[in-house]
Amino acid sequence: MKIDNIKNYTLPNGDTIWSLKIPKINLKALISEGTEDEVLCNYIGHFSNTGILNGNIGLAAHNRGYEKNYFKDLKELEINDEIIYEYKNNKKIYKINKIEEINSDDWSLLNISRENKITLITCIENEPDKRLCVQAVEINNGGI
Repeated sequence: MKIDNIKNYTLPNGDTIWSLKIPKINLKALISEGTEDEVLCNYIGHFSNTGILNGNIGLAAHNRGYEKNYFKDLKELEINDEIIYEYKNNKKIYKINKIEEINSDDWSLLNISRENKITLITCIENEPDKRLCVQAVEINNGGI
């Protein structure tokens, strides 16, 4: 599936397709609702209790051990790197302002926020009780 023209596609269940692009690590991937294994094996998953267009948008993906490991290079990101998020006819650009290890049961960085931000979470190799969290704040808002 060609990602540059994804607004013309929908998932088999009829959901609108979202996309995430991170230029620094050459990531271009589709997003689907949910973080269940069947979603994460094919897409970046959206935490259903987080924002979709505004507020805190929470996303998760595998980083190793699966056919699709979209967040495999998340550990290469640095403060001020750019994240591009697209949903329907909206394109949002974010700059990374926080990178930290969190406990696997600490979901506080996914809390509702008035500030538009995006939160990416993945496992940390050989540390089953830890997660890598990359958070970024919106710098631009406009249609595609």
